[in-house]
Amino acid sequence: MEGNTNNNTKYLRAKERVGELKKFYGHLTSYTLVMIGLAALNYLVDGWRYMWFLWAAFGWGIGLAAHAIGTFNLNPFFGKNWEQRKIKEIMQKEDDQRKWQ
Repeated sequence: MEGNTNNNTKYLRAKERVGELKKFYGHLTSYTLVMIGLAALNYLVDGWRYMWFLWAAFGWGIGLAAHAIGTFNLNPFFGKNWEQRKIKEIMQKEDDQRKWQ
């Protein structure tokens, strides 16, 4: 029975991870299509005299980079290892508090 629960937990974690990846790739696709459109509009309006679309690309790019850091656990300070350690620490504190009540 425990093996079935373990498989269900693995399945739910995998499904959640696939959902995160799907959202990121959707964000990346939107970014790419909109930037192509803005670049084309920029070219049609004034050639390349002033490439204003780069401001939008830069601003949105910061958000996209933050999304990538979160999705692919690229943050060295708050990555998966940190998260697991913090969860164990909080659970241990709760156990310690219950012992003294």
